[in-house]
Amino acid sequence: MGAADTLAKYFDFDEHETNYRTETIAGITTFLAMAYIIVVNPTILAPAIFGQPPGEIAPDDTTTIAGGSYTFIEVQQMLAVVTILASIIAIVVMAFYAKRPFGLAPGMGLNAFFTFTVVLLLGVPWQLALAAVFVEGIIFILLTAVGARRYIIELFPDPVKFAVGAGIGVFLLFLGLQEMQLVVAYDATLVQLGNVLENPLAAFALAGLIFTFILYARGVTGSIVIGILATAIGAWVVTLAGVAEPGTITPEGVGGAQYDFTPLFWGFLEGLGMIADDPLVFLLVVFTFFFVDFFDTAGTLIGVSQIAGFLDENGDLPEVEKPLMADAVGTTAGAMIGTSTVTTYIESSTGVEEGGRTGFTALVVGLCFVVALPLVPLITAIPTYASYIALVVVGIIMLQGVVDIDWNDPAWAISAGLTITIMPLTASIANGLAAGIMSYPVVKAAMGNRRDVSLGQWLLAVAFAIYFVVYFAVDAGWIAY
Repeated sequence: MGAADTLAKYFDFDEHETNYRTETIAGITTFLAMAYIIVVNPTILAPAIFGQPPGEIAPDDTTTIAGGSYTFIEVQQMLAVVTILASIIAIVVMAFYAKRPFGLAPGMGLNAFFTFTVVLLLGVPWQLALAAVFVEGIIFILLTAVGARRYIIELFPDPVKFAVGAGIGVFLLFLGLQEMQLVVAYDATLVQLGNVLENPLAAFALAGLIFTFILYARGVTGSIVIGILATAIGAWVVTLAGVAEPGTITPEGVGGAQYDFTPLFWGFLEGLGMIADDPLVFLLVVFTFFFVDFFDTAGTLIGVSQIAGFLDENGDLPEVEKPLMADAVGTTAGAMIGTSTVTTYIESSTGVEEGGRTGFTALVVGLCFVVALPLVPLITAIPTYASYIALVVVGIIMLQGVVDIDWNDPAWAISAGLTITIMPLTASIANGLAAGIMSYPVVKAAMGNRRDVSLGQWLLAVAFAIYFVVYFAVDAGWIAY
């Protein structure tokens, strides 16, 4: 038996009726769909290190980290490298231990929560926030090892489990359309259609999206990858030909990369030393990160697994503790080198849609991140809106999950409906889960079916209620960090 056959056997290719070509295309697709994080994560996290909102920082402004002085651009370059390394660590665990086709990276939303809520709004030093993420990761590892995370996830009401995929689909669709500027902000109604006649970016994004839809409808293998690359290449051709102004439909420039990220590691160690200064504040930060990350990750795993056909008849993911361990290890390691919480990516659904079914897909994603290390400047050459084409296509595909919901049952209709709609409306998978989980036992009780609700489901609903009370109290200034 050759090395290729041995690897195929290890990843259970025959069981999943897949092959190297399919898994490789799926891995590349997932990577291209989530590669934007290499650029976006540093953009979001760097202001936390400077302690100022993005609009108040100039590229050549400097800050002190572990005794050294670094510009804003240099900090972003460090964070780009750290983003890649944290992703690789988590993906290796996902590929070889969990053997699932999921990509991981520092989470969108979670990184914004780290910077804008915890650091800038609440005034927690970024070093202490990293220490909190590290402790959260350790707690996740321990809870995953004893099966506690799996037990909690299996408490999710059935309508919530079956609605998560569609909820994430609408969330992806909305995010993609916003980044492509086909949906834009409007005061009276919050959002409206973008004007493609006035906005070259929106027009080019729409052309790329239509092209991708045509490829997908015709059953072209790798249609999402082809759509992303074709859109990016086309944008650069049009720009270099002088038809579009530089920076209009392409990134303004190609950045560099500073590979020495050790200052961020020393900053993390400083954060560990700050814990003793105010342990109550630290515990509150850890609790906040823990709660948001736990349910974001759970929702993503269930949603993507539903599309892949991994869920059993009860809507549960068998051996869910294995992929959960990947994000726990990634979060712990990522915090040590300077990034916020690592989580499973909803963009993994793009690779799943291309046929990815095993850990080899994840391995390909990890290898793509390895290749990206020396190619960070080229990654930044792909317009973000081109990557988001994948989110729109997959978002539509994920809506198929609504057919598994019993809309004639009030408990199912209300909890599933809230799960699906609250996710995109609040830009949070965790909030959508919360709405479904809290409403289910209440509606069941109102219908006279209290016995259908387990004690664990009531406790989970109460836990969410307590979390929101604490969150809103902090937001209102009634509780201070």
